[in-house]
Amino acid sequence: MRDIQEAKDPDLRACSTAMRRAAQAARRTAMQTGTNLIIVKEGKLTRIPAQALRESAVTRDSQDSAGV
Repeated sequence: MRDIQEAKDPDLRACSTAMRRAAQAARRTAMQTGTNLIIVKEGKLTRIPAQALRESAVTRDSQDSAGV
């Protein structure tokens, strides 16, 4: 199977970036509204509480500012 980044269609090459942006927007919306984020992980529906997303964002931000 080929990497999608090697696709001839420019829309296909850009879809990974678009999906990452959409996921980031979904996390941000869940945190702002205090709702669970529902994802499929290992073939099962998984709920991620808004508080867990907030804690993860704080950890990620502190790692970014520390240059990790």
